[in-house]
Amino acid sequence: MTTAAVSAMEERLPWFRDMDAEERSWIMLVARGGIDGFASWILAADPAHTSSTAIFDRAPRALTRRVSLLQTVELVRVTIAVVEEEIEALLPEEDREVLRSAVVEYSREVAFGAAEVYARAAEIRGAWDSRLEALVVDAVVRSETDETVISRASTLGWVAGTKVAVAVGRAPDLAERGLEDVRHAADRHKLGLLAAVQGDRLVLIISGATITDPSSAVEAAAWLAPHFGPGPVVVGPLVDDLVDASTSARAAIAGHRAAIAWPEGPRTMAAADLLPERTLMGDGHARRALVDEVYRTLEHAGGDLLATCVAFLDQSGSVEATARAVFIHANTVRYRLKRIQEVTGYSPMDSRDAYVLRLAITLGRLTAGRPAPARG
Repeated sequence: MTTAAVSAMEERLPWFRDMDAEERSWIMLVARGGIDGFASWILAADPAHTSSTAIFDRAPRALTRRVSLLQTVELVRVTIAVVEEEIEALLPEEDREVLRSAVVEYSREVAFGAAEVYARAAEIRGAWDSRLEALVVDAVVRSETDETVISRASTLGWVAGTKVAVAVGRAPDLAERGLEDVRHAADRHKLGLLAAVQGDRLVLIISGATITDPSSAVEAAAWLAPHFGPGPVVVGPLVDDLVDASTSARAAIAGHRAAIAWPEGPRTMAAADLLPERTLMGDGHARRALVDEVYRTLEHAGGDLLATCVAFLDQSGSVEATARAVFIHANTVRYRLKRIQEVTGYSPMDSRDAYVLRLAITLGRLTAGRPAPARG
């Protein structure tokens, strides 16, 4: 019967013919185990106590990775069909009906057994994938991203060469359930995702074809924000690839720590929106960003923009008072305020932006006035 079953597989299943000798030998073991198991099952005093998964014990665990559940169902179907054909050909007519019923019942038990084997294998793979994913996220957070980490991420299905942003927020109360929910949400929005819970925070590494600039990265994180715990979700700067994601993670973590100082801010925000709070918490990267990207940009722009900005802030945001203080027309003040927003991205007429500009100017002056280090 085993020989007949294997011949039928070769004839009816094209994918079986394409398998190598080792894989075919595994399937022959399973087929032989199934036929022997049927004989043992039907002769057993209490068939209910006969294991339906025992026929898969003869094959190595690699079988579940090389042969899909659908293919296994096809193998079982062909084997059962061959057994039924052999019953019709070899056994007396009065025994056939009983054996047909027995084959149907046994094949049902084998189908359940196959589902159990594949479910158990999926659980093991899922647990291993979760541990591997946590290791990748931890390496990114610790700035230890190397080729090994990239290889591990690719094993998890990560697509290289796409822009990446890291989002950090409070972990949900049911961490495992939260991870599953956020993965499903990422799939719905067609986002690449690596996620891990680290203590009381949830760290997401996000990528996708729609993430092309910082605002789209924040928007993508906002889609996933309902699956965080309560509190702000901070998104680090967009980087070119996973190997650079530690830069985004560092800013996102610093921003999440500092977000408590700006409770009026949006639920989901960029780490760059928290530069003042991060600076006051001692974040050197944020301090340098304010000096280099705001103060020095304003200083190098010329046109008395820096002096006008300082005067406008000193005059409590009054255009007319600023015009009198710097001896220019009010329309010139308005033009310069617009130019300040164009070159720095911050408007002196917005209270939050004015706070950023004031702090950047203070830090820039402190940096400019710092004496040069003594030469040894």
